[in-house]
Amino acid sequence: MTQPRIFPSVDELRAAVGETMGPTDWLEVDQKRIDLFADATGDHQWIHVDPEKAAAGPFGTTIAHGYLTLSLIPSFTPQLFAVEGVRMGVNYGVNKVRFPAPVPVGSRLRASAEIAEVGEVSGGVQLVARITVEREGGDKPVCVADTVVRLYV
Repeated sequence: MTQPRIFPSVDELRAAVGETMGPTDWLEVDQKRIDLFADATGDHQWIHVDPEKAAAGPFGTTIAHGYLTLSLIPSFTPQLFAVEGVRMGVNYGVNKVRFPAPVPVGSRLRASAEIAEVGEVSGGVQLVARITVEREGGDKPVCVADTVVRLYV
């Protein structure tokens, strides 16, 4: 497993703006994961869950939901970085998300992160990390997201 960049304090995190970490280990997106995501969200569009119809479609196979790709970010983050001395971290949202390329079933994905901003909030800091998810063999990222996390010390 890829070892994360450990920040001993939020002060060291502040000093790391512009630093890039990663990439993570590869993670395969199989049809079972896509189907379970479709069940969880109610999004059963054929390009995701109907292999026969999707074979004749624009991608030649089923593809992962964009939001499934986005939802993998928390599984990548522990391999990218951690901040010590934090009593709680809260997902505060996403400033911007783009899905520049599809994720065909069977794709292997990995992520990297850039510390984009660290600002003050009451009781801690707000971290904006630009997470880029790439597909093995792909020429464009499959997801780029500016995630926002509040870290309370």
